[in-house]
Amino acid sequence: MEARQVLEILRIAERLKDTTRHCTTSRGRPESVAEHSWMLALTVFLLRDALEEEFPQLDVDRVIEMCLIHDLGEAFTGDIPTFDKTAADEKTEEKLLSDWVDSLSEPLRGRMQALYQEMAERATAEARVYKALDGMEALVQHNLSPIETWTEGEYALNMTYTDDRVGFSRVLAALRQEIRADTVEKIRAAGKAVPGEG
Repeated sequence: MEARQVLEILRIAERLKDTTRHCTTSRGRPESVAEHSWMLALTVFLLRDALEEEFPQLDVDRVIEMCLIHDLGEAFTGDIPTFDKTAADEKTEEKLLSDWVDSLSEPLRGRMQALYQEMAERATAEARVYKALDGMEALVQHNLSPIETWTEGEYALNMTYTDDRVGFSRVLAALRQEIRADTVEKIRAAGKAVPGEG
């Protein structure tokens, strides 16, 4: 790839450093999309050995690639929280991202198109691992953020979000269980009722 194209791609991707998400950091500062993507990729790196033991054929580097590019569409649309995002929002983001990816030169264009298609179809272990961890990273960040920044609906959402994505993996199911335990502890420490209990 030519140096100029690398710089142009980074110019677009850099927008994600200033694109904030609904969640905050542990100090209460709005989290950026770039920070979310970094933490997600780091999570895969940390789980590499366990994932490769559970799924010997898993291409962990491919999962990390998915994590790094998964939210590039938000460089064009901004972030819309999962509980507010509509089908129309998703379609707009997909179109803008697709148009941008189509403008890239080969072989990068084909590689990114293949990754995005695989992520959308979620038929491979790599895509399922990425998608499960994408949701769980948001839960981890909520558990790290001040509970005062949570919306009322997030108490229940943090108890169940991504449960439907982890059943295929003992590693991911165990991580989800630990995240839920942290959520319960955080809610109780705030003197709030834990959704689903009594």
